[in-house]
Amino acid sequence: MSDAARDLVRYGAKLASKGFVAATDGNLSVRLPSGGFLVTPSGVPKSELRATLLASLDGEGRPLSGKVSSEWPMHLAIYRARPDAGAVVHAHPPFATALACAGLSMDRPFLSEAVISLGTVPLVPFALPSTDSLAGEVAAALADHSAALMANHGAVTVGPDVRTAYYRMETLEQTARIFLYARLLGGDRPLPEAAVAQLRELGRGYGLAALPSPACDGCPVAAGEDGLFLRRGELQRMLVEFARLAARA
Repeated sequence: MSDAARDLVRYGAKLASKGFVAATDGNLSVRLPSGGFLVTPSGVPKSELRATLLASLDGEGRPLSGKVSSEWPMHLAIYRARPDAGAVVHAHPPFATALACAGLSMDRPFLSEAVISLGTVPLVPFALPSTDSLAGEVAAALADHSAALMANHGAVTVGPDVRTAYYRMETLEQTARIFLYARLLGGDRPLPEAAVAQLRELGRGYGLAALPSPACDGCPVAAGEDGLFLRRGELQRMLVEFARLAARA
């Protein structure tokens, strides 16, 4: 399984486990070195994704394999508008989607952590799903943002990789939850402009810590469990010593 396929399966399952998608909702994609992209298939719940079910398109949006998600025009438009984007995540997280259905954006900076890791979040006007109209509106909104709400629809995030795009969706949902609570308590209060400028400067160097090498997947150290971890050289020395003692026995 390629790293790209593994990431789509892993973070698709996380979307489902978090309740950010239901049934066959949402879609994820990752840009490929060829210029095309790998995308989750149509009609498959994210909790049931398998690498063999993923679909691929070339750089012009022509399907190459699999049953391509109907939202592929949006993914293609985003990649064209954002050469730096390596992945796209589209989901329907409840709080963020509630804002989108109410016609509300999060275009005022009011939460420090969100300013650092996400930025402000615009609202894209309603357009029918899977249409070129929606694709164009979303791509335009994401030209200088990491996330956007889609009126009466859901949310979309981008990142250099699937992991980053996924966690931006988590941050978006948490920020939306706080935004709604703040409105119930009398309204969100924007941060001072000077503080926003400093927070944005901090955000320029922000990034997720690297994951352990895939070679460690499932090992005790990677899983945070008690266990013994040996480097290759240490294991070789132990085996040589074992062989020597066995020969003397």
